[in-house]
Amino acid sequence: MRIMAFDYGTKRIGVAVTDPLQIIATALTTIHPKDVIEYLKKYVSQEQVESFVVGMPKQLDGSDSQSAVHVKGFINLLKKSFPQMPIVTMDERFTSKMASASIAQSGLRRSKRQEKGLVDVISAVIILQDYLKTIQS
Repeated sequence: MRIMAFDYGTKRIGVAVTDPLQIIATALTTIHPKDVIEYLKKYVSQEQVESFVVGMPKQLDGSDSQSAVHVKGFINLLKKSFPQMPIVTMDERFTSKMASASIAQSGLRRSKRQEKGLVDVISAVIILQDYLKTIQS
């Protein structure tokens, strides 16, 4: 069964997913928050998903950042829409910076590197990879 991860933003949500063996995290899509539940219902009806992992924005001292309130609202929406689905939060500090650095080093053309959703979806992959490390160790 797959695990899905989300990098929540008020304009875009980056979505990543594992393979069925939960070995590899892959970028799936970016989606507008108003469309995410409909998208997930369709995806979950076609693929077996074991759990959701949501990146939780934190301050350097470990406390919630200002945008955490939006992420908590998203988590509540997930709980309401998918009551049986386990939801795990992961610290997402520095994922956007790591995603930007990864994109810069990727060798992609400049126009592709500047796509706004690319950072979001790569951030979701990093969140998912971090989560996989915690369950595999």
